[in-house]
Amino acid sequence: MKRRLFTLVISLFTITQTFAQSSSPYKTSFKVDAPITAVGMGLSGLGLYLMQEKDPFTEDEAMNLRKSDVNSFDRFSAGNHSSSAKKVSDVMLYGSLAAPALLLFDSDINDNTGQVLALYLETMSITGTLFTMGSAAFPRARPLTYSPEVEIGEKTRANSQNSFFAGHTAAVSTISFFTAKVFHDYNPDSPARPFVWAGAALVPAAVGYLRLEAGKHFLSDNLVGYGVGAAVGILVPQLHKKSNQTGFSVSPSVIRVLGQNQDAVSFQYKF
Repeated sequence: MKRRLFTLVISLFTITQTFAQSSSPYKTSFKVDAPITAVGMGLSGLGLYLMQEKDPFTEDEAMNLRKSDVNSFDRFSAGNHSSSAKKVSDVMLYGSLAAPALLLFDSDINDNTGQVLALYLETMSITGTLFTMGSAAFPRARPLTYSPEVEIGEKTRANSQNSFFAGHTAAVSTISFFTAKVFHDYNPDSPARPFVWAGAALVPAAVGYLRLEAGKHFLSDNLVGYGVGAAVGILVPQLHKKSNQTGFSVSPSVIRVLGQNQDAVSFQYKF
C-alpha cells in the first residue's frame, strides 16, 4: 500500500513537470513538493495508527461519565447521538472529495490539471497529518459517550476518544477553501468569486453542525477543525504562487513628519 501511494505521488509530480506552467499562477517543484506530500501521507498513516491504539474507556469509566465534567462552552452538546446526522455528514465528506474536479471546467485550470492535482494531494496530506497527529496526541471523549442511550460497546471503543479535533470538518474545510482559492487565483476578475468563497465557508460549517448533532465532536472541536482546514486550504496554494504574482511586498520609504523639520523612515506593505 505504501509503495502504491509513493508511486502515485511520483506520477502526479512527474505529470506536473510536463506542463509549462506558464499559464498557471503557481510554481511547483518536484524536489520540494513531492517529499512534502510523501512525508505528509506517511505521517497521516502513522497518526491514524496511533489514533486506533488509544486506551479505550473501561465499562466503569464509561458508566461514570457525567455532562458536568464537560467545560461550559461545550456542555450543551454532551449526549448528542443522531445517527441520521452522522450518515449525512459522511455523505458530504465523501462527496466533497471530488469538488476540486469542478475547477476543470475552467479551460486555464484544465490546462494545468497535473499541477492542480499535485497541489490538492499535498494540501490534503498536510491536513491529514495535522488531524491524525493532533487526535492521537490529545484524546478526548466524544459527546455521544455522555448519553445513557448509547450502547456501552460504542462508548468503550478506542474511536470514542477521537473527539479532538473534528476530522470531517477539517477535511471538508480544506477541500472547500482550496477549491475557492484556486478559482480565485485563476480568475482575479470574476464576479463569481464572492459566491465561491461563500460556498466554501458554508459547506464545512454545515458539516460541523452535523458532526455536532451526531455526537461525534463538540463545538470547540469543530471550530478548530474548521480553522485548520481553512488555513491549510488557502495557505498551500498561496505559498506556491509565483513571486511576481503573490501581491505581497514590503518596502521602506521616507516621509516628512508634519509640524517638524525632520524626516522619518516607514515601512509599508501591500498584498
